[in-house]
Amino acid sequence: MRTLQKIALVLTIIGALNWGMVGLFEIDLVATLFDGSDSLISRIIYILIAIAGIINIGLLFDNMEHRK
Repeated sequence: MRTLQKIALVLTIIGALNWGMVGLFEIDLVATLFDGSDSLISRIIYILIAIAGIINIGLLFDNMEHRK
C-alpha cells in the first residue's frame, strides 16, 4: 500500500503544480499537453489526480493516529 500512496502523492503534487500554474499564469499544462481539457486523455489525467487526492486523505489520518 505504501507504493500506491507514493504514486498518489506524486500525482497530487503534479495536480497542485498544475493548479498553481492556472492561478498564476492562466496556463493549464495538462490541457496544453493533451489537446485541450475536453480531450479524453486530459479527462483521464484529471480523474487520476482526483483519485490520488482521495487516497492521500488516508495519509492525513495515518499521521493523526501516530501522534496518539
